[in-house]
Amino acid sequence: MSKKRIVVFGGNGFLGTRICKVAVGRGWDVTSISRSGEPTWSSVTSSPVPPPWSTSVIWEKADILKPVTYISLLNDADAVVHSMGILLEADYKGVLTGKESIWSGLSRAFSATKAGSQNPLERPEGEELRPQEKDGQLTYELMNRDSAITLAQEASFSHVPTFVYISAAAGAPMLPKRYITTKREAESTIASSLPKLRNIFIRPGFLYDSSRSFTLPIAFAGAAGNIVNSLVGGRLTPLAGAAVEKPLKADLVAEAVVESIEDEGVKGVVGTQRIEDLANVAWRRGML
Repeated sequence: MSKKRIVVFGGNGFLGTRICKVAVGRGWDVTSISRSGEPTWSSVTSSPVPPPWSTSVIWEKADILKPVTYISLLNDADAVVHSMGILLEADYKGVLTGKESIWSGLSRAFSATKAGSQNPLERPEGEELRPQEKDGQLTYELMNRDSAITLAQEASFSHVPTFVYISAAAGAPMLPKRYITTKREAESTIASSLPKLRNIFIRPGFLYDSSRSFTLPIAFAGAAGNIVNSLVGGRLTPLAGAAVEKPLKADLVAEAVVESIEDEGVKGVVGTQRIEDLANVAWRRGML
């Protein structure tokens, strides 16, 4: 097992911190990049106290929309991970916080199209992404699609051999269709436009962990839905999407992400079963 250097964008998030933890456990050099640097630990773990492994991570601050803030950090990296997609757009958040009316917010959220940035593929190396919505909103198009394409492109410019994109198994009835279509657009564009990169597209369902107690009943319901869907031959998938996909523990997905970087034979789409398989390989590796 060779020592590697990885850069995790969104490394201070729910899944990102766990990816960093697993990579540190393998003795890798790990850099996390986010706008705020080190996590607020109480928001991603069960304790506000930084865990011992966190001192082995370099917690950098940068803006994924502004490549000049992070380009130098990609030098000599073996892999770059994009774990910065958004589940809810500002429309939803405005409604939930009372800053926007329900009708206005949901009308915007479920609109058929929204703008992202300028075409990332026509962007000169290092040029920042410019949000095209009038209010500068962070849309699915901008965060789930264009930021991923841009990061993959900048990784390629820096001769990083492996790019991992945290995608999703499917959409969900309560989310706009654009949530999943923008992720699929990112995957297809990266795969076709940057063929020299070893692209890995991780597609988990709902992620849960006991440190976020609210995720447990959702995961239980999803597991039940997955069983029912299996009994009817998957016929619920087109209607329910991720709501009937098998939920996965966040730690398991993190193990699979790191193992996919280690195993150079892994490339392309990595769905639920493959995620579990990779995590099992990682578990057996840890037992040696």
